[in-house]
Amino acid sequence: MKLNHCFRLIGVACMGLAHTATAAGDAARGQTLYQTICIACHSIEYNGVGPAHKGLFGRKAGEQAQYVYSPALKSSNIVWTDSTLDKWLTNPENLIPGQKMGVMVPSAEDRSDLIAYLKKETAKK
Repeated sequence: MKLNHCFRLIGVACMGLAHTATAAGDAARGQTLYQTICIACHSIEYNGVGPAHKGLFGRKAGEQAQYVYSPALKSSNIVWTDSTLDKWLTNPENLIPGQKMGVMVPSAEDRSDLIAYLKKETAKK
């Protein structure tokens, strides 16, 4: 009986580790998602329909050089972090009413993977 209890505890601990790994996101999968969902409007290096993502983390929303943002985004006072990007990708309009991005990423796993990719790519020198 004690041995069975021990295996249950190990199983619970492993499930916790698996959840932590998922929460960190898969940057390789995020790259595929970026190329599928985001690339029509965004690039890491240059502004397009949407602003460039280079230097995204730690930057105040609405401050990418040479991009015309909505007044709502420019006045939002949001700084891009894992948490704010997760909220933004979940529903941009709920986070910043009046913004102009029309894409939502409903899957938490997809958002986590996209954020992992953006974190990796936008930090490159």
